[in-house]
Formats: sequence, structure tokens, C-alpha cells
Amino acid sequence: MTRILLVEDDKWIIKSLTEFLKEEGFELFTACGQKEALDRLKEREYDLALLDVSLQDGNGFSVCSAIKKEMDLPVIFLTASDDEYSVVTGLDLGADDYISKPFRPRELVSRIRSVLRRTGKKRSVICMGALRIDPEKGSVLKNGREISLSALEYRLLLLFAGNQGMILSRSRILEEIWDVSGEFVNDNTLTVYIKRLREKVEDDPQNPEMIKTVRGLGYRIGE
Repeated sequence: MTRILLVEDDKWIIKSLTEFLKEEGFELFTACGQKEALDRLKEREYDLALLDVSLQDGNGFSVCSAIKKEMDLPVIFLTASDDEYSVVTGLDLGADDYISKPFRPRELVSRIRSVLRRTGKKRSVICMGALRIDPEKGSVLKNGREISLSALEYRLLLLFAGNQGMILSRSRILEEIWDVSGEFVNDNTLTVYIKRLREKVEDDPQNPEMIKTVRGLGYRIGE
């Protein structure tokens, strides 16, 4: 799953982008300031960074400069619509693209995917048992044949595929997916959705091999 670092201090933007980008199959990490962003960059590898110019401490230019100096990581700047200086400065520092605020989330996703393709960071196909999940196309193949999933089933599958070999608690799953379908998902309906997903992806839904129940803990994904 593609990892994105969002460096932004607007809580509303952080919340809305976190929800939307997760629905699109991205794994999002956030930082509110320059120091926190630099710390995040040391913790793990990312596939792309989204940088706001104005931060709680420092600015996005410094973060971009550090990124381009130390690593091969594409950068998209989030800029004010009338701030030509920020656009030019960001591109001069090596930014790969920019998008002006306010922006439409789907336009941002299109820009992200374009930059990932252009920089060779395009998301690879995820394999999980007999399944091939292509986040770029939003498609799922089982033994070479495409299967149809609802938005929430697809979100569940992406969550499972991104955590293979791990145990996911029911509370963790609910936190990740409860609002993706535009309706409330409680513990009982989660059971229904997992049952439906198993019926579509497992060879024997009564004896699942991919999405296994771990009594009292949640679900273990794969081996």
C-alpha cells in the first residue's frame, strides 16, 4: 500500500484527507510542523509527501529541501490559490507538483497518481492468496477473474491486504472503515460485511484461509 506523509497544520484538512485517501487505498501519516515532519521521515519510508507551506513551526520549503537532499521522494505542495511565490519557490526546490487550496479531493488523488507514475513510484499490485489487488485501477482479481466488491468490502480488503500476517482487532477495523459507506458500521454489521467478503474471496468461506478468526482478539490476515 502506498504510504503518504501529509505535512499540514489545518486539523480539518488533516481529518478530511485522512478519510478520503484511506478510501482510495492510500496509507496516510501526518505531521503538523517542520520538526515533526523531519522526525516522521526518519521513522519509515514513504512513497510521496504532501507539504503545506505554512506550518506550526518552520515551513514546507525546509522540509522539501531536506527531502530532496536526503532521499528520492516525490513532493506535492499545497499552496494558497494566489500565492505565486510559493509555487515558484517549491518547484525551484525540486517539488514534483503543486495544487492550490481549496482543492477537490479527487483532483488531488489524480495529481498524486500522476506524480507516482511519473517518478516510478506507482503502486504495485498487492497479492493476497489467489487475489491480485490493483489499487491504481481499483480492481480485484481472483484466479484471473475480476470480482465485484462494494466500496466497504473493498476498503476492508485493502485494510487486510496491508496488514498481512498481523492480527487486527475488531475495534481497529471499525475505526478504519466505519464511515466509508456513508452509514454507521457497528460491531454486528461488521460481522455481516466480513461474512460477505469471505464469500467472495475465500475458496471455502466456512473454513477461511485468508481472513481467519482469532477468538477473543480479532482476525489474522494470511499466515
